[in-house]
Amino acid sequence: MKSLIRTWCIAFAVPFASFAFGQSSPDKIRSADVIVYGGTSGAITAAIQAKRLGHSVLVVSPDKHLGGLTAGGLGWTDTGNKAVIGGLSREFYHRVWQHYNKPEAWDKQPRESYGNQGQGNPAIDGQQRTMWIFEPHVAEMVFENWVKEEGIEIVREAWLDRSKGGVSKKNQTIESIRTLDGTTYKGKMFLDATYEGDLIDAAGVSFHVGREANALYGEKWNGVQVGVLHHRHHFGIFKQGISPYVVPGDPKSGLLPKISADPPGEYGSADHRVQAYCFRMCLTNHAPNRVPFPKPEGYDAKNYELMRRVLLAGWREGFAKFDPVPNFKTDTNNHGPFSTDNIGMNYDYPTASYERRKEIIEEHRRYQQGLMYFLANDPNIPEDVRKVFAEWGLAKDEFVDNGNWPHQLYIREARRLVGEMVMTEKEILKENPVKDSVGMGSYTIDSHNVQRYVTPEGFVQNEGDIGVSTRGPYPISMRSLMPKKSEASNLLVPVCLSSSHIAFGSIRMEPVFMILGESASTIASLAIRNKTDVQSVSYDEVRPLLLKNGQVLEYEEKLPEDIAVASLKGIVVDNKQATLTGHWASSRSTKPWVGVDYLHDADAKVPESTAEFATKEPLRGRYRVRMAYSAGGNRTRNVAVEIHHAAGVATVTVDQTKAPTEKPWVDLGEFTFNGRSVGKVKITNAGTSGHVVIDAFQWLPVE
Repeated sequence: MKSLIRTWCIAFAVPFASFAFGQSSPDKIRSADVIVYGGTSGAITAAIQAKRLGHSVLVVSPDKHLGGLTAGGLGWTDTGNKAVIGGLSREFYHRVWQHYNKPEAWDKQPRESYGNQGQGNPAIDGQQRTMWIFEPHVAEMVFENWVKEEGIEIVREAWLDRSKGGVSKKNQTIESIRTLDGTTYKGKMFLDATYEGDLIDAAGVSFHVGREANALYGEKWNGVQVGVLHHRHHFGIFKQGISPYVVPGDPKSGLLPKISADPPGEYGSADHRVQAYCFRMCLTNHAPNRVPFPKPEGYDAKNYELMRRVLLAGWREGFAKFDPVPNFKTDTNNHGPFSTDNIGMNYDYPTASYERRKEIIEEHRRYQQGLMYFLANDPNIPEDVRKVFAEWGLAKDEFVDNGNWPHQLYIREARRLVGEMVMTEKEILKENPVKDSVGMGSYTIDSHNVQRYVTPEGFVQNEGDIGVSTRGPYPISMRSLMPKKSEASNLLVPVCLSSSHIAFGSIRMEPVFMILGESASTIASLAIRNKTDVQSVSYDEVRPLLLKNGQVLEYEEKLPEDIAVASLKGIVVDNKQATLTGHWASSRSTKPWVGVDYLHDADAKVPESTAEFATKEPLRGRYRVRMAYSAGGNRTRNVAVEIHHAAGVATVTVDQTKAPTEKPWVDLGEFTFNGRSVGKVKITNAGTSGHVVIDAFQWLPVE
């Protein structure tokens, strides 16, 4: 069973709010220096920072439970580089560690059997030990205890009145907001710390929903991503060709559920689509604490026929994202070609009414519960899958007031502010320097699929999945938390910040939301003390306050070189010096490589990707030209390499599934150079199948 669990995967993530909308009552007025709207992890750190800086604060939360997704199932924290997580965000994970450092915290599993997973490094952390992996109820308890210690008042299930007049403004200044129960909240500063960005919209501030065209900000990874399959091992089954039709191969029989009949769109173009949502389920196979998967109302096995076809095609990764958290539980996330992501069923969620959002969340719950029930019970799926899946269920001691189901849907993105500055792929990849850092991100640029469509060949395919390395931590601009001054002068947005879709794919991690919540309140505090708008707050005042509180604002990551360029003979040009077009993603998955990484095209052939490696100086004489790459079964067998030399251009075809005879080098031949031009090599992925890998080229003089 253990081996199957390691190789099988499915997924979940997002909030299941009670939506007990407040009834109108006689008007009541509440006031505080800072009004934080939202109950997310970022809302809590924002409130704590405002209080610690000496301001009165009210948290007006539409949620009953505190902590958003951090307390809603995402216990396997998406951290990236933990060294750049500081301030109140790190304090939260320290408090989690303090809980698990008590013997009574391990009530179902011996601590030694869980090991040191996610518990930081005592030599590095010292007294500030951290625990990055935890049970949902523990995270919620930490948040509850924290706000109680700080004396922060939480107004729960208080829903913003999004109708005209729900936000009162004088010129560009927000004077108050009103909730559906008729209460008015007056403040000097307001923070929208929700996943949806409702206050942004109600305050008349610019925002964006969906994917921008690559051309808008000069990006590569935004927009429609047809032809791009980043997590290729997940989607190999679909690449084999699975029919999307009720009767396989018969278009007249109609499409299976949740497959779009619309064309996917042109590569790089803008669209309205939003990456898929799901619930991050807390599961267990510990019998005393296990509740069998419930059969949801309206269950119909036909909704999961595509999953059955995936399984019959040989896919067996269903447990690959059953990430273990303490006490024999999991944080279960989406994984694979058909999983817990409810692809295409959330497009209207970001701007929908509360009633419509409730319908969408309920539909996601039914879909995901039905999928679990299907896998554990349906006789038409392979027995090896069904038998092991039936051993799992919901954790009896989690989400006890919601049928053991997460109360938070994973809203991976909704509205995004269009503010004073927009964080884009160029800032994330450090092509454009950010000089007003208020925190750092480092997680992979990560977007889940946004649609499931029919290819021209008549097969089903997912689209929108992206996974691109950021090549180390990057700073997040203070101005990206601010609306345009002409639209709102006393509003800050630490969650739905000003960012393109693809940049938000990296920023949107819970530790970062906590970092930015603290930073937003610091800016708000200075605006209050200086009696100015947030846009006029000087970064020179913000920076020392953040550093004093332990925030990390810059970080130089020095990656070790697998094969140091300086140790090699001849002339070596690494991929860092190459001229690139199209899709090239950094990787360190397969050794060996020259320098700190190698690049691959993610098997994305639209648009064509090219790379040019050239020496700094002209070459004279005869040289042996060699290419470095790490071999693998998913590589291309036919990449054409052009070597430019004195007699013209020679083309050599390389099979990258085969390991080089002298790792990592393969000889391309000897060539003469006349001293009038540099040594140059060109590569294209046109006409290839499989990943094209580029690492380095070497020119060795021939004696």
